[in-house]
Amino acid sequence: MPRRAKEMEALQVKRLTKPGYHAVGGVAGLLLCIKPSGAKSWILRYTTGETRTSKSGKPFAVRRDYGLGPYPDVTLSQARDRARQARDLLYQGIDPVENRKRQRDALRAERETRKTFAEVWREFFAKKAQELSATNQRHWTASMENYALPVLGSMVVADIEMRHIKEVLDTVWTTKTALAKKLRGRLEAVLSFATVHGYREGDNPARWKDNLKEVLPKPSKVHKVQHFRALPIDDAPEFMHRLRQRQGNAARALEFAVMTAARSGEVRGALWDEIDFKRKRWTIPAERMKMERDHVVPLTDSMLELLDKMPRDGELIFPAPRGGQLSDMSLLAVVKRMNYKDRTTVHGFRSTFKDWATEETDVQDFISEMALAHSVGDDVYRAYKRSDLAAKRLRLMRQWCEFLGYSEKTAKVVNMEAAR
Repeated sequence: MPRRAKEMEALQVKRLTKPGYHAVGGVAGLLLCIKPSGAKSWILRYTTGETRTSKSGKPFAVRRDYGLGPYPDVTLSQARDRARQARDLLYQGIDPVENRKRQRDALRAERETRKTFAEVWREFFAKKAQELSATNQRHWTASMENYALPVLGSMVVADIEMRHIKEVLDTVWTTKTALAKKLRGRLEAVLSFATVHGYREGDNPARWKDNLKEVLPKPSKVHKVQHFRALPIDDAPEFMHRLRQRQGNAARALEFAVMTAARSGEVRGALWDEIDFKRKRWTIPAERMKMERDHVVPLTDSMLELLDKMPRDGELIFPAPRGGQLSDMSLLAVVKRMNYKDRTTVHGFRSTFKDWATEETDVQDFISEMALAHSVGDDVYRAYKRSDLAAKRLRLMRQWCEFLGYSEKTAKVVNMEAAR
């Protein structure tokens, strides 16, 4: 037990200026620590009851200093009250320093679990983004920033209930149903992540079954799928004949898109490095594909001829006039200028290709699906059928190009009805 010091008054404490530790009395071990800089703070010095041995072999009691706050922010009276509270803990066998550490750890752990939805979303997306294409990353981010974060962003994720999720979805459920369905799934994923990491407990308020299904109308009842307008099969050759007469990179990009049955974005972002002229292949990397897998397009004679005529002024095969990538609207503008806007869209030519492959050839359905870069079969099917069937697909694309009016070698269109 420290030697009891003479009890000082507040004015006496104020006059202390010498650096060092000054006993102020009132509570055993209460000291005013004065630094050489003049800064002052309160310390309670006590022994823990533990005995150790010095290097010289002499036993000594382990001593600790417990901070009570700075002076004069903490007055003499307040310092004595805090010191008495710490002494009470010692009488109960509780070390004040260890007790404070436990309290801080508990507070830190509580703060860690009381994260807001915005904090959890950022943590979730940092990991999720690694498995998403650049396009899908933008879609996830846009839907969250535009619809979820304005409502849920500042809320503690543990406090989010189904009514809050419904508030987010109500704004788009009947007007942008396709987006709303994806947004609901994304919210469910974020909240599931929060549960796994201990940020919340209980059922997921964004789940559909036995939850939102009971308070929101079925998507199919409020949203009717509207397919892209597609040019009838018999009108495609005439369209392509007129398209070949037009000048400009947008016209050539549209022509190449129809010939390859590729998506607009895949063609507009096509790079010369993706073309293998020797093997006659165009390999579109996974990050530019909707299905997030590399897609190989076999190139026919007419496709290669079109590419040979394009100037190689940069990385892009079909650059915009002022540099950079063509916009989707630039291809649609070509369709509009040809007076076909009310009859087809750029994407609609993929449907024209599918209709032609189904009605005018004897090709197996999954071959045309692979040509369109659609997912074919389940995971087991794809595991066993790893070939891209390049030879069969090349034959199909040659038939397609010849149907559109191009000259192709060994291209033979087989009409299934005529064959019967």
